[in-house]
Order: sequence, then structure tokens, then C-alpha cells
Amino acid sequence: MTLIDAREGEEYIVKDIVTDDEELEAFLFSLGCYSGEPITVVSRVRGGCVVSIKDGRYNIDTDLAKAISI
Repeated sequence: MTLIDAREGEEYIVKDIVTDDEELEAFLFSLGCYSGEPITVVSRVRGGCVVSIKDGRYNIDTDLAKAISI
């Protein structure tokens, strides 16, 4: 299941980042989004969702959300 399928307000654990794009993977890692970390979808917005990772909130687009396996 990917982050795009997650329910709002529920906490999930990131299982894997599924992408061949090293820049995308490095960007997500810099946000604190990597295997074993908790992630929560705070709300859905047009074209993506707002997520909570560690102490930050980030607006990520659909392509990023599809790359995050939970």
C-alpha cells in the first residue's frame, strides 16, 4: 500500500521508498521520510496531501505519495 491510499489522521510506518530517482529519494530522506519512520496524512489537498513526519508538516504531490510504501 502506498501513502496515496492512507487514511487521514492515522499513523503509518514507512516500509520503503520505491523510486529509481536518486534525487527524489535523497529529498525524502532529508525530510526524515525513510524506512521505519512514522508518517501521518494530516489532510488531502488537490494534487497531493499534507503529511506529518517527525516534527514537521509537508505538502507532497501525488507522485511523491505513490513512491512512499507504508
